[in-house]
Amino acid sequence: MAKEYMDMDTLKYLLYKVHDLESVLSYERFQDHDMESLNLFLDSVKEFSDRELFPYFKEMDEAPAHFKDGTVMVHKQVETMMKKGGEMGLIAAPFDYEDGGMQLPILTYTAYTYILDAANNHLPGYAGLTLGAAELIVHFANEQLNTTYVPKMLSGEWGGTMCLTEPQAGSSLSDIVTKATPTDGGYYKIHGQKIFISGGDTQFAENIVHLVLARIEGAPAGTKGISLFVVPKNRPDGNGGLEGNDVMTVADFQKMGQRGYCTTHLGFGDTDDCHGWLVGEPHQGLRYMFMMMNGARIAVGRGAAAIAMAAYQAALEYANERPQGRKLTSSGKKNPEEGQSLIIEHPDVRRMLLLQKAISEASLSLVLLASKYQDIRQSAADEEVRKKYHLLLEMIIPIVKTFPSEAGAVAVNNGVQVLGGYGFCTDFILQQYHRDIRISSIYEGTTGIQSQDLLGRKVPMENGRAMELLANEMMETIGAAMQYDVLKPYAVKLGDKLKLSKEVLDFLLPFAEKGDYERYLSDANLFMEFLSHIVVAWLWLDIAVHAKTGLLNGDTTYSEDFYESKIHTMKFYYKYELPKTIALAESLMDPEIVTVKTSKEVFV
Repeated sequence: MAKEYMDMDTLKYLLYKVHDLESVLSYERFQDHDMESLNLFLDSVKEFSDRELFPYFKEMDEAPAHFKDGTVMVHKQVETMMKKGGEMGLIAAPFDYEDGGMQLPILTYTAYTYILDAANNHLPGYAGLTLGAAELIVHFANEQLNTTYVPKMLSGEWGGTMCLTEPQAGSSLSDIVTKATPTDGGYYKIHGQKIFISGGDTQFAENIVHLVLARIEGAPAGTKGISLFVVPKNRPDGNGGLEGNDVMTVADFQKMGQRGYCTTHLGFGDTDDCHGWLVGEPHQGLRYMFMMMNGARIAVGRGAAAIAMAAYQAALEYANERPQGRKLTSSGKKNPEEGQSLIIEHPDVRRMLLLQKAISEASLSLVLLASKYQDIRQSAADEEVRKKYHLLLEMIIPIVKTFPSEAGAVAVNNGVQVLGGYGFCTDFILQQYHRDIRISSIYEGTTGIQSQDLLGRKVPMENGRAMELLANEMMETIGAAMQYDVLKPYAVKLGDKLKLSKEVLDFLLPFAEKGDYERYLSDANLFMEFLSHIVVAWLWLDIAVHAKTGLLNGDTTYSEDFYESKIHTMKFYYKYELPKTIALAESLMDPEIVTVKTSKEVFV
């Protein structure tokens, strides 16, 4: 394993300089916080991660979570993550004071959970899902459910999950059949099964509070008939204790990666004694769950960004230590009498490392941007400002989940390649990062689902208003970059890509207007990749603008080499990655239709 798993300087640079955490602290909600205290908090999380997460990363892969005697046996550090994390406020931090929280900005929450993810991506999910489940109870459930469950969840004593997927339905939530039957006792009887439930059971959890989507008997078909229920593994017995609630762990899933983060199959109501309590109003479950799902999608992007960063750090360390081969001389030949070169001196290795750097740092910037949008949407006093940032957040959410997941996997794959044969061996950590990141493009809606959300819902939102607002944000950065001669060519390139995106949409949108949605969405995945490249190019140009400003202003917070490296990486992205939009646009605007099913059989 590498000596270091992340770059704190880059995290703080993006958090403090590029995304301007201090401007978020100006909102009334965050008036009790200051930059100095939040910086100390980040440092304390890093120390906690160094001590309690990173040293166990490889061990948790080699001794994975597994089903035994009706429960799931997990590594002892899961208990440490929940209990000590709870004591530090890592679960409660973003919540309101009255709910037991610290009212930290989501921007700060994302930064410190990114550190946890980079240190050991098998552990933070247990706390993160508990936070998400508690958040839904706080926002939508009655006072009794809040009082009963939330305090112990925020302290890390009890866990929490979200239970959506069923064996026969997969990602099609309209097809779920888990049933909720009303009783005269103020609760519902729950019957059904849920699969792929992350953090669904551990031997260390006194209780796990499941947020379960189910249908009340007689509910409308489809997603309109889905309700949300609090279904604890153990329910309060009325005497200050707990009793079993007929929630059974049926099995766990053995996975290729994130093997220390358990994934379970749960059964509800096998003995007809599973009690569930309705959250909010009947038939509003999916709307409520989407609040948690948006946060979960940012979390998936954040986790993938962190894995990509950790893999980059490991590959970079190896490249700086591994001698192999010799540099070419001016004659185009190698001198066998010279000593071996470190592989970081070879251009192709440098290309792979720069790709890792470009993807991992841009992915971090992207998840921080989404978090900032979320803070402004929730905290701004002006309603128009809140609406603007709501639309911006909705527009980028599918990209925030997808780009770090898909491009991050490419980045880690390049890290494996940097190590050559050693990258394929379990003695080196790159192969584990390679396996761990692969799930990210499946979690919380696959890339195909995110792509259809982007093109099918977000692009046309409010007659294209969200897309227009995003383009305006990019134009502001282009304007700032035009002030610097060294950045002008890249600002022009980004402007050209915005024009190209309009051409692509002018070609695609008429299919939707004519009602030919299958054709409109048939290449949604390609559009996701196309627009992601443009968004990431914008983020890199913004990073370069701040770096150039820092250099010219003589800002010594970071070294001159640090600032120059950001500008250099921006140039790399514009040379090697942004041109891919040309080929993608060509495919998107090609009139040939080859993936829509017709009467002609092609898989023969």
